[in-house]
Amino acid sequence: MRSYRYLHYDVFTDHLFGGNQLAVVLDGRGLSAAVMQAIAKEMNFSETTFVLPPERTDTDVRMRIFTPGDELPMAGHPTIGSTFALARAGVIEPGRARFVFGLGIGPVPVALEWRGDDLHFAWMTQPEPVFADARVEPAAAAAALSLPAGAVAGASLPVQVVSCGVPFLFVPLTTRHAVDQARADETALDAVLRKTSPRANGVFLFSTEPGNDGATAYSRMFAPGLGVVEDPATGSASGPLGCYLVRYNVVAPQQAAAMLSLQGVKMGRPSHVHISIGSTGGAISSVRVGGESVLAGEGTLYV
Repeated sequence: MRSYRYLHYDVFTDHLFGGNQLAVVLDGRGLSAAVMQAIAKEMNFSETTFVLPPERTDTDVRMRIFTPGDELPMAGHPTIGSTFALARAGVIEPGRARFVFGLGIGPVPVALEWRGDDLHFAWMTQPEPVFADARVEPAAAAAALSLPAGAVAGASLPVQVVSCGVPFLFVPLTTRHAVDQARADETALDAVLRKTSPRANGVFLFSTEPGNDGATAYSRMFAPGLGVVEDPATGSASGPLGCYLVRYNVVAPQQAAAMLSLQGVKMGRPSHVHISIGSTGGAISSVRVGGESVLAGEGTLYV
């Protein structure tokens, strides 16, 4: 048996027991993909990451990301949380401004902000968005979420797949109450997602109804096909969310650099996902998602 040290972080939060849980195996050498998948299932967090030596000269490390059910080419809260874990472990030295992960989609740079020797905030850059041509009927999306058809926002906001590396189906809802009332009908949701092209990994529902928390969007995400019944924070969907809000004029370009998605409230794990979208000549030119992370614990796996 070999031992593998891991750190447990709560991501997209500034306090314990909020945000999205993440396990980071600091040195995954010697583990097969099947064993990595088994460890992720054992951890039963939305994702578990495994840090490996770099495979390309333009990256600092290779990292693999697993949900309890599958491997992902890219994900947000694992990238942000793993940045904090590597800073904690001394792999990322204090004051460093940039670190590059080698993920399944290629190099993913992360910008770092420090308070003294402590990492305070991290921004990951995501690929520019791809909007699917086909759209989903609002009534079908509402039924998959166990909601009345009227809960889905009007025709100006389509039910559509958007990807910044990982495709999600975006469903705009009229109110925060509707977001809270949603319940995934797994059979109906699977039928809807199977018809999307590219096939969406999950459904991301949100409302831009204002609240007293300053959030741009109030959101939830379901991905039962990946073994994630509900995700407290989904960074890989938050970049596309920001792009969606800009494309459909929900957020003006001059306000798009400072958006906030409040996710996980219904689960009792509120997560603050910061989104910054840049545009040039009316076209989206940069996508960044950022946040904080808090160390919750550490341990050793014996495999």
